[in-house]
Amino acid sequence: MLSTMQDAPLTVTRILHHGMTVHGGSLVTTWTGGGEPQRRTFAEIGARATRLARALRDDLGVTEGSVLGTLMWNNAEHVEAYFAIPSMGAVLHTLNLRLPPEQLCWIVGHAADRVIIVNGSLLPLLVPLLPHLPTVEHVVVSGPGDRGPLVEAAGKAVAVSGAAVRVHEYEELVADRSAASDDGAVGSGSRSGPRPGSVASFDWPELDERAPAAMCYTSGTTGDPKGVVYSHRSVYLHSMQVNMAESMGLTDRDTALVVVPQFHVNAWGLPHATFMTGINMLMPDRFLQAAPLAEMIERERPTFAAAVPTIWQGLLAEVTEHPRDLSSMTRATIGGAACPPALMEAYDKIGVRLCVAWGMTETSPLGTMSNPPAGLSAEEEWPYRVTQGRFSAGVEARLAGPEGDILPWDGESAGELEVRGPWITGSYFGGVDGELIRPADKFSEDGWLRTGDIGVISPDGYLTLTDRAKDVIKSGGEWISSVHLENALMAHPDVAEAAVVAVPDDRWGERPLATVVLKEGATADYAALREFLAGSIAKWQLPERWAVVGAVPKTSVGKFDKKVIRRQYADGELDVTEL
Repeated sequence: MLSTMQDAPLTVTRILHHGMTVHGGSLVTTWTGGGEPQRRTFAEIGARATRLARALRDDLGVTEGSVLGTLMWNNAEHVEAYFAIPSMGAVLHTLNLRLPPEQLCWIVGHAADRVIIVNGSLLPLLVPLLPHLPTVEHVVVSGPGDRGPLVEAAGKAVAVSGAAVRVHEYEELVADRSAASDDGAVGSGSRSGPRPGSVASFDWPELDERAPAAMCYTSGTTGDPKGVVYSHRSVYLHSMQVNMAESMGLTDRDTALVVVPQFHVNAWGLPHATFMTGINMLMPDRFLQAAPLAEMIERERPTFAAAVPTIWQGLLAEVTEHPRDLSSMTRATIGGAACPPALMEAYDKIGVRLCVAWGMTETSPLGTMSNPPAGLSAEEEWPYRVTQGRFSAGVEARLAGPEGDILPWDGESAGELEVRGPWITGSYFGGVDGELIRPADKFSEDGWLRTGDIGVISPDGYLTLTDRAKDVIKSGGEWISSVHLENALMAHPDVAEAAVVAVPDDRWGERPLATVVLKEGATADYAALREFLAGSIAKWQLPERWAVVGAVPKTSVGKFDKKVIRRQYADGELDVTEL
């Protein structure tokens, strides 16, 4: 027997068409830093994305399979690129603007980006790189910024690339030229799905749902960054999961403040998910400091937000010092790094419920969310809320022991988390020759992704991570969780941040070194901090080595960069006290 269902491909184009028609009145609001924010409806975003796709094809020669980089903040223009580029059959490559220049150059070359769309405010970052980007043929500039150095650098790039880099204005590309063209309006000539009317002409291609739609590179904390290529199918299915009640559960009654960068795993899938359900988006552009974020929330009244822990810590400090009305925002997602329970408790007190999410570039990223089971009291919910959460539908998980044996979900057996599913990568991008790379340390023999996270899983499917495999402290044949120590330290009223790493020890092999960032006005009392830890940490796990630092080093996506701390210790750069 065969199914009688129609075989409609799951593509980004279908998400675009749905959002701009069914939810055409929903808004993308971009903060401008002063005065009235920029507001565009989903219908306007869709029309501009359509015109952008046409200009990319007709004026810049972009074809199916071309890779286009975006070096942009979170704003409406970036959302337009999110839909125009994949829907025309090209590949959206979001570039992490916080990476070191040499890594950015390597990534652009490895992906063979032909076009880079850049915000004008980021030209000082891009311009010095242009002579080292031989694959780039076009630069499209959006928003204010000095174009002069860009034009000069584009000329210098000739000697490297062999062809002049052409510079374009974004607004000129999306200008309404539909009256001068009759190449197949979306409303009358395309065969790719629902038809919005009265928009710029473009004949959207029929795409295979397994074709590449977007790509991100890992942060490259060990070795070169690794490319992950998302398919139209994976983006579509992941967007559906983001919208499910057991995940973020947002509707068209919500406004989502999207702080997590669009270059960080596609803003956790929110831009595509919002077009499925009509969620309004509030985009902060480059105004990511705590004070403007607090003002955005007070003025624009979002109901939800998504950001990494450092953002939430900064916002909490800001509104503690300078109170703002955050009452509209009742829930938020926190991910990208471990969430200290003390931070969650602090937000509970001001009426914002933080929900932990776990994921990674390789998982698109949604893997788990810490929504507790229904029917529990606040006290009964707490043990669930401080986990990484329950696995999403479509994500299969298992724990692998040191010898590769599969461990039970009993809440006690700790092993490396391995996952698989329709939005989880099965390989890495090997370059423009199409090679796929499956390193043995990243993938099991039967194809599961090895996450590098160590943890336990409860019988009802809640994940608790205890450490990264590379960060777990192996002391005297036993494991010490650096994350557990960090969370306990950050519950102390004098500690703003804490990072714990393994350092060599003659007797035990490794022992924990605790580095702490003190709150303003606090002084270091290591004995008191150690005594504070003794209330929740086994005595043999307590750190003997301590250091105060001005800030914990962080990666380009806001995670603690522990390799830097280990290097600083080895080089004698830290003022370490031993108790």
